[in-house]
Amino acid sequence: MEPVLAQTTGFFRERPAPPGLADAFSAVWVHRMDEHAVPPIVITPDATIDLQWIDGRFRVAGPDKEPQIETPPAGAVIIGFRFRPGAAAGWLGVPAGEIVGGRLDLGEVWGTRARALTERVKAAPDLVDLVRQLEEAVGLHTQGRDALDPQMGRAFHVIHEGLPPETPLVPFLQRHLHVSERTLRRRFDDTFGYGPKTLDRILRFHRFRRLQRRQGEASTALLAIEAGYADQAHLIRESRRLTGVTPSVLA
Repeated sequence: MEPVLAQTTGFFRERPAPPGLADAFSAVWVHRMDEHAVPPIVITPDATIDLQWIDGRFRVAGPDKEPQIETPPAGAVIIGFRFRPGAAAGWLGVPAGEIVGGRLDLGEVWGTRARALTERVKAAPDLVDLVRQLEEAVGLHTQGRDALDPQMGRAFHVIHEGLPPETPLVPFLQRHLHVSERTLRRRFDDTFGYGPKTLDRILRFHRFRRLQRRQGEASTALLAIEAGYADQAHLIRESRRLTGVTPSVLA
């Protein structure tokens, strides 16, 4: 079977993280696969890191620099907790650069400490109760932890909004954050798993995707310029690099 984009198969819903989790997480989501055979799914880089509950265990997914392909079993349910930008490394206690591209059991990251978190989740009669238990378990580990790196969170949002045209990225961030280039690159690698230019590429592409969803009738060439690409050919190259397909296929 041909691979499909992750959120185009099965049931997917997300909502903002509740107050007990919001210091470290931005959203909680549920992805339930079809009961029939599930095609391979493509997870495209989106500049996020997730803590996921799947098959009775926690795992850490991301950060990704390139598309990842997974084949979950039919009927599988994945519950995800999406870290806020700049919070994953502090919450997990490991630099993001050490887990880039990974799908790691939490035990591989925490060792035996992961068992205590997993054992808080008991058999649940339904999905609603399971999500509630997971939120409570993750919330207990989150309370009182200062996981977020505010400066790196600001850097993320600066890039997310898009820099003025023709603005060199790294010098702009150095001035904005008042750090040396060496410190900037080290902190980006620790926080996001890669450098400023890779984060900029990923966020620019998702800026285009948002524009594409909102302005579906607009030409791809115009949307490319609005998102910050040099031209449509630049967008097409990046789309293939990050998703494996062209923007017209995504649409």
